[in-house]
Amino acid sequence: MNIKKKLLCLLLAFAMLLSLAACGGGGSSKSAAGDGSAAGEASNSDYRVAMITDSGDITDQSFNQTTYEACKAFCEANNVDFTYKKPDGDTDDARIAMVDAAVGEGYNVIVMPGYLFAGALVECTPKYPDVKFIALDMSAGDILGAALGDQYDYNPDNWDVTEYYNAENTYCAVYQEELPGFMAGYAAVKLGYTKLGFLGGMAVPAVIRYGYGFLQGADNAAVEMGIADQISVEYAYGGQFYGSSEITAAMDTWYQGGTEVVFACGGGIYTSAAEAAAKVNGKVIGVDSDQAPIIDQYGEGMTVTSAMKGLSATVNMALDSIILSDTWADHVGQVENLGLVDGEDLSKNYVQLAESTQWSDSFTEDDYKALVKEIFDGEIVVSNAIDKLPDLAIKVNVRDGSIM
Repeated sequence: MNIKKKLLCLLLAFAMLLSLAACGGGGSSKSAAGDGSAAGEASNSDYRVAMITDSGDITDQSFNQTTYEACKAFCEANNVDFTYKKPDGDTDDARIAMVDAAVGEGYNVIVMPGYLFAGALVECTPKYPDVKFIALDMSAGDILGAALGDQYDYNPDNWDVTEYYNAENTYCAVYQEELPGFMAGYAAVKLGYTKLGFLGGMAVPAVIRYGYGFLQGADNAAVEMGIADQISVEYAYGGQFYGSSEITAAMDTWYQGGTEVVFACGGGIYTSAAEAAAKVNGKVIGVDSDQAPIIDQYGEGMTVTSAMKGLSATVNMALDSIILSDTWADHVGQVENLGLVDGEDLSKNYVQLAESTQWSDSFTEDDYKALVKEIFDGEIVVSNAIDKLPDLAIKVNVRDGSIM
């Protein structure tokens, strides 16, 4: 080979090395482990965030999707490695396996949305003391039920919940469901509906608080308007968190009997309310997140409003406390009961109605803001008691036992 050819080969080899170096980059990169991850530049944080879905996926228009989108947006905005993992079944073992997998891949902040993670919390928080856990909508009762099984007496005050999980690396958030429930009931009556329904999933404390808050809100608006004798509410629990033909049949009876709007409160149970509502141009109220995108698939404009929990606000606060502001010590070890924190800036609150609410001249967005301020200022008091039905001026027809 002559000198010119040797030089040409050397130059080509050098160019290839430069190209490989450019493709590889420097520093750590966003992980593609698991089912998905945030893309972007190398992470500047010592923390890596993994969100585990419960029994659904990140397109459920509910807890999983809201939590995933909030985690992803925070991590992308702050250049933090993020992934999510979906269990292969609706079991504690499947959820625990995904936590194990995420920790094994180096993720050290685990976000878990919903009470279904109670078993995983009990199992994993002691096992991984150096990992930080954020559990959304996870109560002391949920943890005790998972840890104690049939021994649990459903009174968390009788137990020290910290004996059953590692509180030193865990933050749990629960929500004052009675407040968005109240707002939804108040709005329904103010918007002109007189025949209401409440379809709960299972009669667990969170669902009962939603329901009793809904009744209090409808009653408050009716008394305020002087029409309490004109308002009636059908009230029942489905006995499960998903729709069925039997529950749809019960909703058919309600809607065809004159019920105008049903607050469907319990995961996928909204499908039964929406299927029945679609037959008579009825209305539905969503829960936990803005459910208009999925409920309105059954009928355009079907969703009057949604009684929401501020999952996004909670995710942002908790991740900020760990990664940015170093205030984790203010939250770790708590089962924090979140509600209203501002009477003026509603975006700061952890409970609220959806932006998609069908405002009208009889109940405007300004009227809603005034209502929130009255609750925040203590001018309106919403009870969170669940031991008995609230004292009401409106008529409530309570179904004995669950539908299923």
